Amino acid sequence: MSAEPETVPPGGGTGGHVLGSAEHRRISVALFAAGIATFALLYSTQALLPAIADEYDVSTAASTLSLSLTTLGLGVALLVAGPLSDVVGRTRLIHVSLTSSVLVAAAAALAPTWHVFLGLRLLEGVALAGLPAVATAYLREELHPSTHNRAVGLYVGGTALGGMAGRLVAGPVGELLGWRWGLASTALVGLGCAVVVGVLLPASRRFVPAPTGVRALARMTRRAVSDPALLALYAIGGCSIGVLVAVFNTLGFRLADAPFGLGLAAASLIYLVYPLGTVSSVAFGRLADRLGRRAVLPVGCLITLAGILVTLPDSLPAIVLGLALVIVGFFAVHGVASGWVPARAHAGEVATGQAASLYLFTYYIGSSVFGSLGGQAWTVSGWSGVVWLCLALVGVTLALGLLLRRTPTLLVGAGPEHAGH
Repeated sequence: MSAEPETVPPGGGTGGHVLGSAEHRRISVALFAAGIATFALLYSTQALLPAIADEYDVSTAASTLSLSLTTLGLGVALLVAGPLSDVVGRTRLIHVSLTSSVLVAAAAALAPTWHVFLGLRLLEGVALAGLPAVATAYLREELHPSTHNRAVGLYVGGTALGGMAGRLVAGPVGELLGWRWGLASTALVGLGCAVVVGVLLPASRRFVPAPTGVRALARMTRRAVSDPALLALYAIGGCSIGVLVAVFNTLGFRLADAPFGLGLAAASLIYLVYPLGTVSSVAFGRLADRLGRRAVLPVGCLITLAGILVTLPDSLPAIVLGLALVIVGFFAVHGVASGWVPARAHAGEVATGQAASLYLFTYYIGSSVFGSLGGQAWTVSGWSGVVWLCLALVGVTLALGLLLRRTPTLLVGAGPEHAGH
């Protein structure tokens, strides 16, 4: 099956910055840095959960709220940020989002009480929403169609490195100087990335504002939730991230217990597998350009499934190998699905910012809900409970991926075209 068509941009023709041009390089580096900042700030508490639980005297399940509330705030705010970007533009929202999220992250490191801390983490999610809401739509509009999957893969690869940086920086600094300094260190990472984005990211030149008004918004929303393929992609986002967050939310507690007994710094080294996500998202993006998204996405699901099973033994090498496979599989699925959404939306005459926001809404709601369920599963059944939860989520993701193989392709200006393979 060929890839979902990367269709004509709003301005007509097949223009956009081509691979190798100075503008293409600037956009690629800027969005890569923006992806690093987003995930570093979003997941900065994950490596510090045992220390945060001790500091505020809360349970394992309660400590995961510091991440779940952030992703919940992000998911809800995306419902506003996406449609807003379709009206006011992409780059302005990106800059505001990065700047405000760095400020909130710094404030969270100073939170005096548990409830203030949770409130700031919720606000962190709201502040972060501006970037993921528009990133894939911006790339689709500004780059040449032949480079879309590769560019989205690179952006998602930046989020993979950000996920590693947020945990790998916060963990050792947190053990050495305290968890508050661990959070402050990730705020500095976010600040550096925000500066890079401010200097390099070109203003949108191919953006066409969407119609304004409640009626126009309702019409766009109705279109965005009426295509079965888009609905399947939204659900894939929510289930796939649920696997990743459930695993990593509880991993620190597993490694702190017998037979491992690892501290924050040693346990955080496990996140060195995250660069594999960058390699995976870029590689699978290129494969999607060649073989089609429908062929590639189920492969990512199977890799994730294998990784979950490999983590079952109480063996550190097995856990590392299993996590590496989970990372590779997840970023293959997410990279392909997140790039598919704006392409499918544009082909179906759906506002791309709206569709991207709905995908990310379910993505982060899945992170929030299943991340907390992962904590509950650990409390009740230990690692086997986490594994069963993740296997169920991967099963749903794989089933939806296989269903998409039979979903008709959309072409701009034409009716549905049924897939041949």
